[in-house]
Amino acid sequence: MPDHKVGTRAEWQTARDELAKLEAEHGERNEELAKKRLELPWVEVEKEYEFDTQDGKRTLAELFDGRSQLLAYNVMFGPDYTLGACPGCTSLADGLNGTLVHLNHRDVTLICFSRAPIEQLTAYKERMGWEFPYVSTYNTDFAFDFGLALTEEQAQAIPEVKDLIENPPGWLEDWAGQIGAELKDGLREAPSWIAFARENGTVYHTYTVSAPDPFVAPYFTFLLERTPMPQPPEPRAWRKDEYPDD
Repeated sequence: MPDHKVGTRAEWQTARDELAKLEAEHGERNEELAKKRLELPWVEVEKEYEFDTQDGKRTLAELFDGRSQLLAYNVMFGPDYTLGACPGCTSLADGLNGTLVHLNHRDVTLICFSRAPIEQLTAYKERMGWEFPYVSTYNTDFAFDFGLALTEEQAQAIPEVKDLIENPPGWLEDWAGQIGAELKDGLREAPSWIAFARENGTVYHTYTVSAPDPFVAPYFTFLLERTPMPQPPEPRAWRKDEYPDD
């Protein structure tokens, strides 16, 4: 049992009031950041991309499905993964189904990308019970052009990635076993959110954010931050159908 304070209701209220001030400051900072995101310049996507989907080949513009905004999460599921997507990305994606109807009614199409072939993505989507469109960037330059994946040469050129590949901590070795790929291949995928806009027939890239930003994490972790007990320091994630028996 971790150490914790026990106090009176008055002591709790005093401490809670102090925390509320910090939370309010954090909220104001978030509003400022949201404004800055909207001020980012839009960059026209001039290259033509064609993706594999469950409904056949589709262009980037066609992925908007008639809406003006496209928000996509890049799930770590490379072509070398033999056992499925990253469990952490899977946990995040589990929370997306309920948001589909709300985003769609706000002129936003929500999808997920991965570099594995569409057959693998479709089977995994069915296994996980996901409802959002799952699009394959396999055999395209899209993921590399937008920083959603690294080439082998790029991965070796990043000291932090190279060190993780050559000297992985125990939890990362476990993770490699969960996805069924060597770390030199598994760590080349970048868990990221990416956004596009479509205006007057032109598609623009507007935003990207990648791990370790807190936004690129399973949604339930934000709930766990409000629970009484701290979480273990090392990351642990399981797919919902693979949780160990208690």
